[in-house]
Parts: sequence; structure tokens; C-alpha cells
Amino acid sequence: MSEQNVEFPSGDGTAHGYLELPPGGSGPGLVVIQEWWGLTTHIADLTRRFAAEGFVALAPDLYGGATTHDGAEAMRLMQELPVDRAARDLAGAVDHLLGRPEVTSGTVGVVGFCMGGSFVLTLAAQQGERVSAAVPFYGLPDLDATDYSGLRAAVQGHYATRDRITREAVEATAAKIREQSGVQADVRFYEADHAFVNDERPSYDEASATAAWAAAVAFLKEHVR
Repeated sequence: MSEQNVEFPSGDGTAHGYLELPPGGSGPGLVVIQEWWGLTTHIADLTRRFAAEGFVALAPDLYGGATTHDGAEAMRLMQELPVDRAARDLAGAVDHLLGRPEVTSGTVGVVGFCMGGSFVLTLAAQQGERVSAAVPFYGLPDLDATDYSGLRAAVQGHYATRDRITREAVEATAAKIREQSGVQADVRFYEADHAFVNDERPSYDEASATAAWAAAVAFLKEHVR
């Protein structure tokens, strides 16, 4: 089962997630979007780390409690995830953060990993001025199907050189973002494998993870107000 400690409205229903407050009790809002494994202990740990940096951090549980460490099962869970429900849950997470008294910012940041990295960019495009910073890690939405004309967030992307997501695909996405929204994405590449931040996987690369984390935190602190 996933890590869960909060529920919030999602359309006409209810979604669940993992919420952590910063040491001072209040701060800017941040949505943390899971990998295809689900809301695992790794995502909960990242959420706690973002909270320790001063953010009110919320990781929505897009799978409704399911987690896995099996690649085939993760693929099935991702493919069976209704896109409209995921969109509602993520929009609900933005609403929930902006409505919480502990959130001091008028916007939220969004950060996501793998599958969550692709959702970062689509959510930012859908939410417009409510999302001020979008930080995808090794994830891309479908290039042709995504409209970035509504995106207003600053974008910083973190990608691996040894990955099924190619540099060309990343650069094509950055070009489309620039053409449709006017936002110049700060795209960074690391000599590492996919999921290099996940310290529960063999792909973990400490040097790349440390550098990407520091850059992402500084970027979020600069733009989420």
C-alpha cells in the first residue's frame, strides 16, 4: 500500500495523498508527482525532503493506494490510469494547497519523476498562472498531443543521457514550449541512467542526484511565491 495521510476534493470525488509541512509550519506550496511505481516510500521520502527545504509538499496518490516494484505491473498500472482522473486529482492537489492556511504562496510549484515528470508539464499547461514553476525529472508528455499555449510557469528539466527519452525528444519539447508559450526551458542533462534520483533503484547516481536536487530546490525557491 502507498504512503497516505491526507485526503482532498477531486472533482465530485475524493483523492488521497501524502502531505508534509516544513519545520516552520508554513511555506510555499509544492505538488510532488509520483513515478509509475506509485506513491512509494521513495516519493514519500522526497516529499519530506522538500518539506525540510521549506515547502508545504503534497504528493497525490494517482493509483488509489497501489504500489509495485515490478516493471510489468508498473506498466499496467500506468496504462490503466484514466487520464481524466489523474488530471482531476492533480488539479485537486493544486486547489488543496492553495486553500491551505499553511501555504504562503499565491502559486504552487510542481515537480515530478518518470511518469510524474510528464504530468508536470501537462499540469502546468492546464493550470496556467496558478503554477509558477515546473520541474520534470526524466519524463516527457506526448509531443504532438500536448498544447503548451497556457503554460506560464518557469521550467527546469532534468534528464539522463542513458535513457529511452532521447536528447532530441527533450529538445523538441523545449522548442514547442518556447514556440507556444514563450517560456525558455532550462534543460539539464546528466551522465546517468533513467531514474538517477531514485535511491531505491540500481539506477541511482549520487553525484547526478545531488546536483539535480540542489538545482531544483534553488529554482523552486526562486519562482514559487
